[in-house]
This record gives sequence, structure tokens and C-alpha cells, in this order.
Amino acid sequence: MSDNNFPGWHGTTIIGVKKDGKVVIAGDGQVSLGQTVIKGTARKVRRLSPGGYDVVAGFAGSTADAFTLLERLEAKLEATPGQLARASVELAKDWRTDKYLQKLEAMLIVTDGSALFVITGAGDVLEPEHDVAAIGSGGNFALAAARAMMDTDKDAETIARDAMAIAADICVYTNGKLTVESIS
Repeated sequence: MSDNNFPGWHGTTIIGVKKDGKVVIAGDGQVSLGQTVIKGTARKVRRLSPGGYDVVAGFAGSTADAFTLLERLEAKLEATPGQLARASVELAKDWRTDKYLQKLEAMLIVTDGSALFVITGAGDVLEPEHDVAAIGSGGNFALAAARAMMDTDKDAETIARDAMAIAADICVYTNGKLTVESIS
């Protein structure tokens, strides 16, 4: 089916905020098909624990594609315990070069409580300059809101929740039903 005929899946905002030794990833729960909300309570933020090593990941894009990537990331983390950067780079390399993975339409924000990365299908592993990363249809709204709050006395979770509320007020593909995971 061509993209011109299919209304497309939309509806995700994921944000990662790193502040004062804590990292929070929050995601909304809305999944839409065209102009219709299909589900309002999807869980797009997950905690992975390969080999007892905690990682939190949030995804935007196709759910099946994202779960494929999360499974691959978990396998990379098992092969390189405690090395999120290395596992993320290995995943991005596979994603960019593997013909099957190249077709996957999703993005990830991942953290181990120390590092915060955005992983894309273009082979990118990006560490945000301002300790805030956001992806998805409302990502730019959430990113701008969170960056404006980083110099306040708000903690990472409050910033993430407030930024997501602002994104939900602006982006029709984002709702206020959040999944929030934190890691220190």
C-alpha cells in the first residue's frame, strides 16, 4: 500500500530528561489512524533488564517495528553488559545496513541513568546537548517546553510531565495519559 493512500499511524510523543543524576523518559498513550484515535492508553516506554542491567527505552513509530528494535537492543545489551553506548551503536549499524531492519519505521530514546541517546534508522546515535531529547509527532513541542524549564528548580520528572502536558495541548496526535519511567 502506498503512503499516499494509507492515512498512516501517528500519535506519539516521547521525551527524555536528564537532571541532577536522574533520567526520566515519558511517553503519551495515544495511537491514531488518520484522524481517528485507535487507543489512548498504549505503553510506549519500557524498562529493559538484560542481565540485571537496567535500561529505560521509549519508542515512536510503528509498534511492531519498535518492538523488533527493542528486542535487538536487548540482545546487544546482553552481548555488551553495562555498555549502552556500544550496544546503541551496534544496533544503529545493524539498522542502517540490514535490508530487513532498514524498512523499520521507528525511533528510540534510551537511557541507563547515566547516558541519554536517541537512536534512528539513519544510523544515528545522538546524545542531546542540553540533557533533553524528544521524538514523535509532538516531540518538538515537548523538547522546547522542557528546554525552557531546565534552568528552573523543577526535577527531571516534573519537567518531563509538564513538557508532555504542553505537547498534548498543542499536538492532536498526543494525549495526557503518560507512562513515566525513571532511573538514577
